[in-house]
Formats: sequence, structure tokens, C-alpha cells
Amino acid sequence: MTDIQHLLDNNRRWARTLREIEPDFFWSLSQQQAPRLLWIGCADSRVPATQITGLLPGEMYVHRNVGNIVVPDDPNLLAALQFGIDVLRVEHVIVCGHYGCTAVDAAIRGEAAPHVARWIHPLTELAKRHRTELASRTRSAGAGRLCELNVIEGVRGVAETDVATRAWQRGQSLTVHGWIYGLDDGLIRDLGVGLNGVRESPNAKAIGD
Repeated sequence: MTDIQHLLDNNRRWARTLREIEPDFFWSLSQQQAPRLLWIGCADSRVPATQITGLLPGEMYVHRNVGNIVVPDDPNLLAALQFGIDVLRVEHVIVCGHYGCTAVDAAIRGEAAPHVARWIHPLTELAKRHRTELASRTRSAGAGRLCELNVIEGVRGVAETDVATRAWQRGQSLTVHGWIYGLDDGLIRDLGVGLNGVRESPNAKAIGD
């Protein structure tokens, strides 16, 4: 246990620093949870959601999985969406991928351990659907493009859930965004594929239309 004792020490220093800046910070935080943002991102340790966006605890509700994959039958994702949208009333859902994603690379190579392979199957199928486009690029550029396509697919997937659909039907303010993060420069880019209405309805609107 001594090799991770520094984590507990770091925690105490972090908490002490925040209390020095704002003495009531943790008490106030314990009284309610009211973020306006829900982040769906990759579990990659190099992409910490609140740190790369400069937010404090309590300002973002976070769901992460291997490859930031959005699939309609994932109960964990649906639970996070329902709690975030129906209970917390978040106004923005951000699907954020990142270049250099190991799950994307595994999907392209077709090489993954059994549990991982089963989970990233949607990525593998996405690569097959876009094989012509991906093959026309260098290997690195093709992998980067698949990272982007995965985010685009994720935005559509969130927008098509019953949770998002019902929120829009009742007039709730909700926008789904598609972002991607660069490991090599630390910058987030908006892919311009956001949605703020039910896709199937006459009022459906993609951000930038």
C-alpha cells in the first residue's frame, strides 16, 4: 500500500488548498449537485474531463468508458443520461473523443483481448462502414478520422435515445455536442455536429445548419 500513499497525501493537500481559497467549498458542494454539463468521454487516463476544461468538482457530471462509445443498449450510459437529463436537468451533453485513442487503434487492427473486442465491436463496424474513406488516408490520418467519426456517431446515438427525445418533446433546453481532444497539444476542437432538437421532427436542427 505504501506505493500509493502519495495519492492520499495529494488528496489532503488538494482539499486543504481548496478550503484555504474557499472555506465553505466542500460544505456547499455536499448540499447539492447542480451541474449544467454532462460529459461522455473516454476512460483514457490522459483525458481527465474536468482538468482539461478547467472546471471544479460539481460543475460537470461525467460518464466515461473505453473509446467513448455510445450504444443504445448500454444500461450504464442510459442511466447516466437519464439521471443527468431528467434529474439534474443538464443543458449540454458533450460527447468527447480524442486523437490517438487506443480503442480506435485496436478496432482498426482487429487486435483486442476478448472483453475489449466485444465492447469495441461498434467501433470495428464503424471502421468497416467507412473503409473506403479511411483507406484513402495515411494510417495515422485514417485513425484520426475514425476518432472523429466515432464522436459523430455518438452525438447521433445520444440524440436518438428515448431520454433525449422526451426531453426535447417536453421543451427542455438540451444540446448535444461533438468534441475531440488532441493529446499532442492539449486542445479541444468542436466538430460542429451538435444537435439541439429531435432529429426525426420538423424542428430538428444541427448546430451550424
